[in-house]
Amino acid sequence: MSHSDPTAAGRTVFITGAAGGLGRSFALGFAERGDRVAIADVDLVGLAETAKLVEAHGVPCWQGRVDVTSPESTTEAANAVAEFGGGTIDVLINNAALYAGITRAPIEELDPDEWDRVMAVNAKGPWLMTRGASPHLATGARVINIASATVFSGSAQWAHYVASKGAVIALTRVLAKELGVREITVNAIAPGFTLTEASYGHMADAEQYGVDRGALRRASTPEDIVGAALFFAGPESAFISGQTLVVDGGRQFI
Repeated sequence: MSHSDPTAAGRTVFITGAAGGLGRSFALGFAERGDRVAIADVDLVGLAETAKLVEAHGVPCWQGRVDVTSPESTTEAANAVAEFGGGTIDVLINNAALYAGITRAPIEELDPDEWDRVMAVNAKGPWLMTRGASPHLATGARVINIASATVFSGSAQWAHYVASKGAVIALTRVLAKELGVREITVNAIAPGFTLTEASYGHMADAEQYGVDRGALRRASTPEDIVGAALFFAGPESAFISGQTLVVDGGRQFI
């Protein structure tokens, strides 16, 4: 177990769901800081594109497939990333989630099989990935889970997604208690509606959705969320754990 500073430049940052959207933006944000970036997804084509963008910053990049619903896949990926990082993982960002293509429907009409798939990826996934990475997390490492601001507002006809992201916040608090004895912090980021490929797929007027409800009257981009991840991974947040930071331009206050 490493006792080096996990917030210094050149650390190993592992990001799931990095084939596009928020995951790609996180990867580029840490690459710009000079970190070694490890990225994983089930979409290998998108993942390869992210890897090219990361490597353009002159930093090492590991890429690999991971099924976050599989104990074997998550453990195998964590082992490979730790080897890439010289034995440890300094920052783990549990970003992989089902969002694009899932059904919006009243609770009476939601398919139970789809509910199970969403829960498996969005709630079980962060647990399994952290479980697999735990033996390799450096002393003082950072775990960052990606939740959603919709947990606090509720979103009609979106029960499986909202419930799964609520579970992420609850898991964050448990992991903070369990890993805190190793000086590892665990926090969650809850983005509001953000303009990603998936969001555009859900609605034609994505750039205007909810803008009138925000303190900041514009749509959120993935780059708006990166700063929160850099903060939770940096020295300024060393005594913050088990918390959820809403990044939604002031659309709601908790």
